Amino acid sequence: MAGTDLAAGPPWSAPGGAAHRPLLAALDIGGTKIAGALVGTDGSLLHQLQVPTPADGDRHELMAAVDHVLDDLARLPEWQGVRALGIGSAGPVDIAAGTVSPVNLPGWRDFPLRSEAAEHPAVHGLPVVLGGDAVAMAAAEHWRGAARPYRNALCLVVSTGVGAGLVLDGRLRTGTTGNAGHLGHISVDLDGRPCPCGSRGCVEGIASGTAIARTADELGWRPGRGGDATAGAVAAAARAGDPLALTAFDLAARALAAGIAATATLVELDAAVVGGGVAKAGPVLFEPLARHLASYTALSFTRGLRLLPAELGTNAGLVGAAAFARTALPAHR
Repeated sequence: MAGTDLAAGPPWSAPGGAAHRPLLAALDIGGTKIAGALVGTDGSLLHQLQVPTPADGDRHELMAAVDHVLDDLARLPEWQGVRALGIGSAGPVDIAAGTVSPVNLPGWRDFPLRSEAAEHPAVHGLPVVLGGDAVAMAAAEHWRGAARPYRNALCLVVSTGVGAGLVLDGRLRTGTTGNAGHLGHISVDLDGRPCPCGSRGCVEGIASGTAIARTADELGWRPGRGGDATAGAVAAAARAGDPLALTAFDLAARALAAGIAATATLVELDAAVVGGGVAKAGPVLFEPLARHLASYTALSFTRGLRLLPAELGTNAGLVGAAAFARTALPAHR
């Protein structure tokens, strides 16, 4: 999957000449939910379901939840058309090894998710393609969303963390382990906050929802009567004109802009697509982001970079996982 073409492919015909509409199975595994879907090869979501993630469970409990979703999908008559399974998972992931070690799921460390999923009775014999959740978002937005018109795009998820994926020359570029484009851990402040990754001043440590709430608190912003101190509450205060909340978002936007501009300078981008929970702040984030981006993209080949909000919302994970699965169809090999 290090270089994946997401262009449309032809219909599939079953052996013996019986025409079938091929389908893709998709799993989106995160810290709060495990979602599954059957997806058409055009990216249309046909059936969706989800279960809560047993985030504190051990490796077996977590896998049991995954199996439960696969069990329910496999009961659908349309499952007979499934030709591949794609999995987008919270990370870090290692697509070469087929393992995941999600930060928010301590029961999985170097867990062989790809091979475990492949052993499910309904999946056995089907190709299984694994990728990270931010890369899934990039695949989805390039296939069916805001990045669709562009051959070179950086797609960001700005939420409790900051993740990203790269599309270059019309192809998803994942790197050897599946972590290419990990913008959240570009350092944009050499003397900044220590980051759990071991570096300092990472984009994630300034621009994530958690970081925005922390910055607002450090600046002296205080929540209202309800005591909500989340980034969403800071965004609401910023929309109401609170100067401290506006400053917290401005600092986050500046960090994002620096990371996006650095990436654009390195690989030449046509567009940057921003999604995730923090992006729901709307103009409170996008206006300072556009302003800072204009100042950081000073070189001639970076000035035409388009800044766009993501279009697929919470469906991006499933559509992206289906895009992973689609690369296993014969037309894409």
